[in-house]
Amino acid sequence: MIGRLNHVGVAVPSIEAAKATYRDLYGVSDADITETKDMPTQGVRVAFVNVPNSQIELIEPLGETSPIIKFLEKNPQGGQHHVCFEVADIHVAKAEMAARGATVLGEPRIGAHGTLVIFVHPKNSNGVLIELMETPKGH
Repeated sequence: MIGRLNHVGVAVPSIEAAKATYRDLYGVSDADITETKDMPTQGVRVAFVNVPNSQIELIEPLGETSPIIKFLEKNPQGGQHHVCFEVADIHVAKAEMAARGATVLGEPRIGAHGTLVIFVHPKNSNGVLIELMETPKGH
């Protein structure tokens, strides 16, 4: 049911510091790092690091009610937050996950790529938060 790995989400206390790490330590060019954008409805700021076979999504809290605040309290330097796979139809994926006994966190909503996403609770996936993302149009 799942398609290609789209990205790995990494929660960070500072996107700008994380961008510098990918540039300075790993040699990623500025051209392969997107501008940071605020996503107020999600409570986060995001930027993507483009690598040849996928992306790394850098996620920083936006405000005191951000859903990643607790994650960063437990992991002050940041860390892997989620893994995102593409699916053909998010509504079908949500129904299939529920039918298979998974806990889907919330309703489909627009994610950082401008397409619908859902999250599957880590208890269903060996401790890993899974994001399912409807494949962006044109891919």
